[in-house]
This record gives sequence, structure tokens and C-alpha cells, in this order.
Amino acid sequence: MYQHLVALPTPRGNMSLLLASSGSEVVTIHVNEAKNLLQSGYRYIDVRTVEEFEKGHVEAENILNIPYLFITPEGRVKNPEFLKEVSSLCKEEDRLIVGCQSGVRSLAATADLLKIGFKNVHDMGGGYLAWVENGHPIKMEEPKKIQEPAIVEDKPNEEL
Repeated sequence: MYQHLVALPTPRGNMSLLLASSGSEVVTIHVNEAKNLLQSGYRYIDVRTVEEFEKGHVEAENILNIPYLFITPEGRVKNPEFLKEVSSLCKEEDRLIVGCQSGVRSLAATADLLKIGFKNVHDMGGGYLAWVENGHPIKMEEPKKIQEPAIVEDKPNEEL
């Protein structure tokens, strides 16, 4: 039934299996290779939450933030629109690197992208944490400024 089994590291360092039914294997690359590929024109898809992304992300010329999971009161829930969102912004032939915080979500997201026909997709092993640990450049999003309403003084009407 499944053509490939992919080892999936868990937060505790154990290995579980990610079942992939595409004809392609997930290729996980080191952050140093990811940096070189990004400089050569690859697009980076950060699959972390918007909040995680805004706190700091890989500095790349061509970057998208499309969460793979949402954090809800019930726990983490897969973004039902993830594949649709990626497909609307990327072509199957685009050269992509997928990253997350530590490498778990990006591995699953990469497998899903391969399943639907994306061809040049690489998982960035270790995620954003490994990127930072290796001293690669990061970018922080500017906090959104809330513009306070202008205070208008009441002036008495002058009669003519």
C-alpha cells in the first residue's frame, strides 16, 4: 500500500514513522545546504504558526509563511487549507525548501507536498532552531503598530 516509510524524529529524539505514498522520498538537507540553495533561488516555505514566524524566521529573499498546524484549545490541528494555499502560490516544478521550528512539521509537510505532485521539495533538517544554532541570518518582523486616534480639541464656535 505505501511505497515509502520515512523516519520522523519526535521532540524527545525517538523515531516514529511517517508513511508516504508518493513516488518520491522526502529529502532532508542540512541547514548549510539549505542556505546555499536559498541563495541560488529556491523558495522557502516556513510552516510554523504566524506567531512563531513573527518572532523570528530564516532570512530569505523568497519566503512564505503557510502554517502546517494550528494551535487550538484541543491541541495542534492540521491546517485543512495547507496544500491548497501552497498550490495557489507555488507551481509543482518550483524549487522549494520547507522548514519549521525543529524539523518535525516540515518533514510531514514535505511528504504531503510530494504526495500531490511537487517535485523539487526539500525538508530543512533541524528547522529554525538549527538555522539559528549554525549562525545563519534571521529576520524579525516589526510589531504591528496600532495607530492611536488623533485628539481633537473642542473649540467654541465663534460668531461673526
